[in-house]
Amino acid sequence: MAITPEMLLSGWRGRRFLLEYAAAADLPLAAAVMSAGYELDPARDDTVVSFFGSGHREPGPRATPEAVASLLAGLRLPALDQGTALSTLAQAVRAARYWQEPDGEDLLAATPVVRAALERVAAHVAGSATVDWWSAPLAREDQHAVIWDGRTSGATATVAERLTWWRAEVVDEERRAQTDRPSDPTAPFSGTWWSAPPSDLTHTSRGLGPHGPVGLRLVEDDMGWERAVTHRVAVPAGARVLEVDGPEAWAALCREYPLEVTAQKRHDWYSTTGRVGRWALPDWAAVAAVHDAVHLTPAAYLVAAGTAIPVDDGVASVIAGWNPDETYWLIDTVQPEGAGTEWVLDDEDWVAPGV
Repeated sequence: MAITPEMLLSGWRGRRFLLEYAAAADLPLAAAVMSAGYELDPARDDTVVSFFGSGHREPGPRATPEAVASLLAGLRLPALDQGTALSTLAQAVRAARYWQEPDGEDLLAATPVVRAALERVAAHVAGSATVDWWSAPLAREDQHAVIWDGRTSGATATVAERLTWWRAEVVDEERRAQTDRPSDPTAPFSGTWWSAPPSDLTHTSRGLGPHGPVGLRLVEDDMGWERAVTHRVAVPAGARVLEVDGPEAWAALCREYPLEVTAQKRHDWYSTTGRVGRWALPDWAAVAAVHDAVHLTPAAYLVAAGTAIPVDDGVASVIAGWNPDETYWLIDTVQPEGAGTEWVLDDEDWVAPGV
């Protein structure tokens, strides 16, 4: 199903993409977004500060959501090319945070007046063929793994062993959290906030021609990497790939393969969603008995990442720490191949000097 304007407007990351895309096209709008976002940021005057001039912190002009909406209304929207779509999506991905409240610009995009003003932007983006791949299934003939900054990709255990250990770790953490952590979700406590499969499993993404694999750019909570090697990965014929193409698919995963994580997730996931209640995530060890891989479409990410997804009565889940278009492989036969292609970060863009 093609992505729609309503889908882009319904999620935190989708709205942030629209706001970033619009602001990149107009300097006065970008300044207003920064100012209004700063005013709304929960960490304002604490960890977030505003700088003006040559490094001097000053109050500066105040912008409001109404001012941002007015500028959006008069904005001439440029054509959306693949490079712009990728760089803007990367900004929205980097801004994701699941261990505290949404930041000021996320909150700005969610205000009724700005959200309404973004409807025109959403229609413009959804109508572009550039974003067709956002709702596409796994690109079976074009998958690539990214190895960051000289790290190795060699596995030290089988996938089955790793998933068995992972499940035991989650169950043990839940047991300890039930007694060691406060039951009040508003208590200032943080733990493991992600819900993706173990990060040491092979995970891949599609390539986009000269832009390279999207996994180079679409990275949540990145570590500031400046070098990487990408390897093509062969997808076995008949591989059983589960498509997470929306919140309903994630909820179904959690219902069919439930793993309760309320005590260990309640503080972080309350902070990011405001929801109080029980939490679950998919039991990836059980999923691996039926599926060879799980692919998260960018459309599903933009709609659902960071939201409280209803699973059953009183139970919800969060997609967190899983990058758009990323596929996690639950079998041993999918591994990076060949010498790979070297990439370096050059002025905020990834380039392959030898290509």
